[in-house]
Amino acid sequence: MYAEKRLSQRLKIFCMFGLIPLFAFSAVVIIPFAMGAFMTLTNWSGLSGGFEFTGLRNYTTALSDPTFWNSLLLTLKYVVFTMILTNVLAFGIALLVTGGLKSQNFFRAGFFTPNLIGGVILGFIWQFIFLRVIVYMGVALDLEIFSYSWLGDPKKAFWALVIVGVWQSSGYMMLIYIAGLMGIDKSILEAADLDGASKWQQLLKIKIPLMAPAFTISLFLTLQRSFVVYDTNLSLTRGGPFRSTELAAMHVYNEAFLYQNYGPGQAKAIILFLIVAIIAISQVSVMKKMEVES
Repeated sequence: MYAEKRLSQRLKIFCMFGLIPLFAFSAVVIIPFAMGAFMTLTNWSGLSGGFEFTGLRNYTTALSDPTFWNSLLLTLKYVVFTMILTNVLAFGIALLVTGGLKSQNFFRAGFFTPNLIGGVILGFIWQFIFLRVIVYMGVALDLEIFSYSWLGDPKKAFWALVIVGVWQSSGYMMLIYIAGLMGIDKSILEAADLDGASKWQQLLKIKIPLMAPAFTISLFLTLQRSFVVYDTNLSLTRGGPFRSTELAAMHVYNEAFLYQNYGPGQAKAIILFLIVAIIAISQVSVMKKMEVES
């Protein structure tokens, strides 16, 4: 009788607090994902109600598309550079604004502000900077590398994307590193200081090992964001010039909605999801082991 009453209470609590979030998550994530996976097995065009099962034909088409592989390789390159540069810069800023700097709260707010700007608006802002401001300064200072717009150069347009991505995400990752630094027991640092450890030794031997959880979270978030970036890619370069900056998310969108190849486009989305999931899970697993060792 007691067990039944307790189970009834738990069900009541779940219905009060968990049913609505579960319904929203199912409606927004689980059901659309299941429908998308089902769509990859059909030839549905997205316009008519009829469809036929085609098996794995859409996956074969997706995997045999060289432009898809080019976009994946470009995205992987983008992820590597943004993940490294963002976290190095964010960690450096976190050290700076937690080191007793005057007006450090002001600097924290300033570095975090770019993360509050939407990706589309951010892309248009930086498009103006690359097209007008930097070119004007390059011509005025006679700097050849800045005397023309990087957005018109297939090689340099990629680096423009990297710069904007790092500039936007560094402030958010900075907060995670600040929380990690503030969570270190001060007595440990004081003991190390009394033992004659330099600031550099304290950083390498104490702070970084004890901040392994912060590195795990920051690397995961940076990796996930970089793999699925679309809004900045759209507003800054639109995949150009000559599709040289078309990242995987934009390629999937264009394939499905611009070229109306819904089956292959959705198959590419599933493949991208699996790649991101495998890499993210592997990264978290490796970093978790480092947390245990530290």
